[in-house]
Formats: sequence, structure tokens, C-alpha cells
Amino acid sequence: MTARQVLELMHAEDRKAVEAVGGALDQVERAAGLVLEALRGGGRLVYVGAGTSGRLGVLDAAECPPTFSTSPEMVQAVIAGGAEAVVRSREGAEDDPEGGARAVRERSVGSRDVVVGIAAGGTTPFVAGALGQARKSGARTILLTCVLEPALGEVDLTISVPVGPEILTGSTRLKAGTATKLVLNMLTTSAMVGLGKVYGNRMVDLQVTAAKLEDRGRRILSDILGVDYERAGRLLREAGGSVKVALVMGSRGVDRASAERLLREREGFVRELIETAPRPPA
Repeated sequence: MTARQVLELMHAEDRKAVEAVGGALDQVERAAGLVLEALRGGGRLVYVGAGTSGRLGVLDAAECPPTFSTSPEMVQAVIAGGAEAVVRSREGAEDDPEGGARAVRERSVGSRDVVVGIAAGGTTPFVAGALGQARKSGARTILLTCVLEPALGEVDLTISVPVGPEILTGSTRLKAGTATKLVLNMLTTSAMVGLGKVYGNRMVDLQVTAAKLEDRGRRILSDILGVDYERAGRLLREAGGSVKVALVMGSRGVDRASAERLLREREGFVRELIETAPRPPA
């Protein structure tokens, strides 16, 4: 095959991954409900996986704090082989079910939590051990797999995304990895919408921790409040770097403490506060 033929084949196969996720949306919806219920109740979402599956869990968990201002504890990820396995393959670690169980115990997983085991082929012993321990601890358990008949024991819910054979047989970093990332994005993003961390299509719970994020925060404030860039910057500074607090301050004409109180009273949702208030002059 020419390089172009390889690329065209991969592109065609990747389309199948997207379609497979579409066919599993009923399962993803139920899983998203379990995740949101856990997070609303003060619980945690814990991903567990090995190899590519584990790395994708780490990636999704790591992106939640900067995107949604969550604590690092709210969405966590466990990868077989530990942190070193994120950047260097440790294939043998996936064969240790007790390692998975131990990782769950070390995180004191309990009845308020939900554990999502990620196993593209549906057989990873490390994930099986983690899910089994999670069930013993009273947590809700979800298995995300890319086969129709996984062999990992009993769980509360299985998300099956059958992407079909990979163009390199067994290389689940390809279609299976693509499908897995799509589903993990769906679980956390839908949960954060349900927690009031999004307004329209904007990340309003953004915390300004870098120049790029300050610019983004200013633009969000400018767009929603109709104020100029400089006024948006002043609001952001007065709000301690919180875009959501700045939105309430700007829309209601209140100070930071009052804005924070109003947000607490509405469990973090900003829509009513923004849309029912007269805008102060810019």
C-alpha cells in the first residue's frame, strides 16, 4: 500500500469508531446518569485501565480541573503500572488483578463513588480486580469495552462499543482508543453540564491560571456581559480569577462575596442570575 492508501484506510476505519459510539448512546446515557448522581452526592469518578485504556483515563481526568475547576480528587484515574506507565509501556502490569484491587482500596473507594473500568478487549485482569473490589466497597461500577461479550465479571452497567477489527490486529490504540476517548469525553462533559459548570457552550467555571486562560476568561465575560476587554479584565481580577463569579458580579452589579453567595444558593448554576438581571452600564 502507498502512504495515501494507508491513510485513507485508517480514515475509513475511524469513521466506524464514531458510528459505534453512536450506537451505544443509550448505554452511555445511563452511565452518565450514574456519574452525575455520584458527583452530586459528593462522590468521585475513578477510571481504571491499563495501557492505552489507562492513559486515556488519565488524560480525561487530568483535563477536568483546568476545564471545569474541579478538585483533582473529583475525577481520578488509575493506570496499571502506576504513573511511570503513562509515558513508558509496562504491559505486564495489566495481568495483576490484585494490583487493581489494591489501587481501589488505597483510594478508599466507597458507596458514594463510581468506578469506570476501561478494557478495550474486555479481559484485562487488572481492571477485573479493580471492579470486583469496587463492588465489594459498595461503589457503582461501569465497564467500558469495545467488544460485545466482555469477560470481566459482574458490573452495574456495561458500555459496549464494538468497533470491529483494527487495521493492525490487536492494536487497540487505534479505533478502540478513538472510541474510548469519545465516550470518556461524553461522561465527564455531560456530568459537568449537569453540575452547572457550563453556560451555553462556554466553560464558565474556568479558573485563570495562565495567560491563555486569562484571555479566554476575558472573552467569555465580554461576549456574555457585553463589556469591553478591559472591563472584563477588571471584573476577573476582582473575582479572584473565577469567570463564574465575575459573570455574576457583572450581571447583578454585586461584589465578590455577594456573587459567591448567590451561586451557592443556586448550587453553582449561573443561567438565572445572568438572564434575569438588568445589565449594569459597562
